[in-house]
Amino acid sequence: MAGERIYLFDTTLRDGAQTQGVDFSVTDKATIAAELDKLGIDYIEGGWPGANPTDDAFFGDPPRLERARFTAFGMTRRPGRSAANDPGLAALAGCSAEAVCMVGKASDFHVDVALGISNEENLAMIADSVAHLCAKGKEVLFDAEHFFDGYKSDPAYALACAMAAYHAGARWVVLCDTNGGVLPDEVERVVTEVAAHIPGDRLGIHCHNDTENAVANSLAAVRAGARMVQGTINGLGERCGNANLVSLIPTLTLKMGFDTGIARDDLHKLTHCSRLLDGILNRAPDRHAAYVGDAAFAHKAGLHVSAVQKDPSCYEHIDPALVGNQRHIIVSDQSGRANLVARLGEAGFDIGADHPKLSEILEQVKAREYDGYAYDGAEASFELMVRRALGEVPEFFLVDSYRVNVERRYNAVGKLITVAEATVKVVVDGERLMSVAEGNGPVDALNAALRKDLGKYSAYLADLRLVDYKVRILTPNEGTGAVTRVMIESGDGSGARWGTVGVSPNIIDASFQALLDSIVHKLVRDGATT
Repeated sequence: MAGERIYLFDTTLRDGAQTQGVDFSVTDKATIAAELDKLGIDYIEGGWPGANPTDDAFFGDPPRLERARFTAFGMTRRPGRSAANDPGLAALAGCSAEAVCMVGKASDFHVDVALGISNEENLAMIADSVAHLCAKGKEVLFDAEHFFDGYKSDPAYALACAMAAYHAGARWVVLCDTNGGVLPDEVERVVTEVAAHIPGDRLGIHCHNDTENAVANSLAAVRAGARMVQGTINGLGERCGNANLVSLIPTLTLKMGFDTGIARDDLHKLTHCSRLLDGILNRAPDRHAAYVGDAAFAHKAGLHVSAVQKDPSCYEHIDPALVGNQRHIIVSDQSGRANLVARLGEAGFDIGADHPKLSEILEQVKAREYDGYAYDGAEASFELMVRRALGEVPEFFLVDSYRVNVERRYNAVGKLITVAEATVKVVVDGERLMSVAEGNGPVDALNAALRKDLGKYSAYLADLRLVDYKVRILTPNEGTGAVTRVMIESGDGSGARWGTVGVSPNIIDASFQALLDSIVHKLVRDGATT
């Protein structure tokens, strides 16, 4: 099996969005899709055209993918309609996606109870729908919903559902453990039996994680012959989630020897991709996540540390740098230099392991991350920190002071309103400037006041805009005195986007730090001079 191709299908933007508390914006979806494309994912499922305004907007202006196939999700035609007259299929046929992943029932129980139709009608719905979209030029994937439960109940009928899609022209027939209740030995047995009828290079697997077996079940299906794996980044999904691609990808490549669309040299992007998603969702990364967690390669003082320092393979199953992570020696941290050099290289810095400033930069990174700064998703702040250490950031302006007032009052027509006013004093070329501005909140007011008059630099900031703003409480046990981390995403007229971060017990000050970095990054990037 080693060396064979496994295709990766990511459904973070659709199935992952069903996670409780997850609500992706159009911008979030575009950002995540771009990262998945850079990583090397084969198929990126963007959502369900026609299902909601967010997905309509996303498919209306689809991401520009260089490697992945943009995929839409939908369902087979409705009972009693022809494929040509079904509005759901029409939306799929007319959408911007190259591929379509269509779900249909593969369980006699669900056909009877959920759909209320005959088994024969369900088979016709599957075949008609797949054939119709194939004729429209779409690459069709059929997700056989509740396949494993259906196979337990009536193996012949579950297989007939899969075969209906296969014979109608589906590129992939994906067997779904929809309620996450099947175990690895069952998956391997059933997929082996199905693979006797549908070739493995047309067969996929999609597992939910309700028994904590989604990754194991996916690997069992691959051992049995399936050559497509569906899942999500960090295992997002409703209930207990989906198979976690962040765990599956390095296991498939490094442990089992399969080829994927992700080159070995790109595996190091996994940790960044995982933490970027957590940053977008404003949640703390799982420190103990396999491969990418902050503690995945952490060693405490004692025999483990001694052994690891002599030969890391004693307690590390892979080199952490392969997946973009790093080793942590808790008492005496000897690690980080090689990983930092790689990270600096990605940011465009030519800094080798012997650079005289490397140790200073490494200590700054450790100290700031200890204080709560996180640079996955805040690459602009990371770049500025490095440039400041190298003496490459001019002092464009000096913020002398700022003040924010928030007033809650009734306006002239008796409506309760909240108004924020900010005053910022800066020094530009020795001249003291003061600006006052109002906003719909303190951060908006600060942003307006800071950018209102920066002298000769104001022209550079005309097209600067704030795209996103997120706050996370780092020390929730401290109540209202907790330390907060603010992440700001900015953009400009060129289409560029960048992230900055600020940390402080004062949420306004944390926001101001991130705002300052956003402005300074824009000035540096656009070549402003003092």
